[in-house]
Amino acid sequence: MSALEEYKRIKRFAVCVDSDGCAMDTMNIKHFRCFGPCMVAEWGLEQWRDAILDRWNVINLYSGTRGINRFKGLAMALAEIDRQYTPIDGVDRLNDWAKTAPELSNDAVGKMAAEHPIFGKALRWSQAVNRAIEALPQEEVKPFLHVKEALVAAHAQADVVVVSSANPEAVRQEWRRFHLLEEVDLLCTQEMGSKAYCIGELVKKGYDAILMCGDAPGDEQAARKNHVLYYPILVNREDESWARFLGEALGRFLRGEYAGEYQQSLLDEFNANLGQ
Repeated sequence: MSALEEYKRIKRFAVCVDSDGCAMDTMNIKHFRCFGPCMVAEWGLEQWRDAILDRWNVINLYSGTRGINRFKGLAMALAEIDRQYTPIDGVDRLNDWAKTAPELSNDAVGKMAAEHPIFGKALRWSQAVNRAIEALPQEEVKPFLHVKEALVAAHAQADVVVVSSANPEAVRQEWRRFHLLEEVDLLCTQEMGSKAYCIGELVKKGYDAILMCGDAPGDEQAARKNHVLYYPILVNREDESWARFLGEALGRFLRGEYAGEYQQSLLDEFNANLGQ
């Protein structure tokens, strides 16, 4: 059994928190220096490097697909490259897998390597990304302002669960370094399944209410799919968002005053911030 399946709720409420780009100020640096450049290197795309990296960042940071799973983002980017720059052998196979696979992780893509060479390349890319992330200067990877205080306040009255599609080792290392794991009851990362699946499993634990904190449309969709509440961390306004969570939103959630008009006002602001 996984840690998620074995987990038993402690308190009446649960606050779920995404990691990259939500709690941790890591989204931009990881995509600028790791994800996109490693794709260019693995597929030999240096000829079109600048344009391809710009599109990678739009897909993964500055649009409605912000926060997408790394393999879904890779498949989307390679499909565009195949259409616009140079043929990518096997891109349709990778796209089909990314859309339908129950698990999107290094282990899962590695098991597909015998099916087509593109899966081996995707695994090498993902492993290279992980190495590049590990090599990032530690002083440049940090939580947003107010995150620690927000987690302490939430943990006093709710179970706190990390729900992230990121690499588990990277999440664990980053959260431990800033003493954030002390405020976490359960860590759900990419190997446990999608965010929607993880939240759905938490719903089964019998909480009175669950609030998902995220920075991307996929986080909101995962919350909505499971009929739980959603708190948005706004891109380029992350510190402000965490201050509002601490000073206003958390209290409303715990008092049962969050759903309805208040949540809708936050969702409207969230969508407008991503140009949706």
